[in-house]
Amino acid sequence: MKRKKIAFPGAGTRRQFSFHYAIISLLLVLIMLPSILHAKITMIPLYIGEEKFKVEIADTDEKQIRGLMFRKSIPDDFGMLFPYKDEDIRGFWMKNTLVHLDLIYLNRDKQVVDMFINVPPCESEPCKTYVSKKPAKYVLELRGNRARELNIKIGDAIFFLLND
Repeated sequence: MKRKKIAFPGAGTRRQFSFHYAIISLLLVLIMLPSILHAKITMIPLYIGEEKFKVEIADTDEKQIRGLMFRKSIPDDFGMLFPYKDEDIRGFWMKNTLVHLDLIYLNRDKQVVDMFINVPPCESEPCKTYVSKKPAKYVLELRGNRARELNIKIGDAIFFLLND
């Protein structure tokens, strides 16, 4: 009695079937990779005076480490907010950052306690660390010189709602 071979549509041999299966699996992984690598992005509105911003929340250790690294441009109405559980002296660096940024340190009342304006990308290690002079609960990153354009000063309040 002869055994019948199972025929798979589009596949001639077992080797071809394995190859097709591998290619399909690889394509599925590549399609899903962005969602695997990038956790859910949380965006909230933030107001500086009359100006409204869309800010991305760096609410995990991975997001805080990555920050705005590798971004080729930052829109005028965009920023990234780093919330912390407590107020403390904060230090940021510009490793793998491709654009100039403003670093704005805020206390628990969301008032500006320190700023570094138009901080350049780090071009060689060790990268300079930009340390706040006063304790901060939040750090806001904006496009370089945006704080100057908005005339932000120490003591100014920034408005946003965050479930922290």
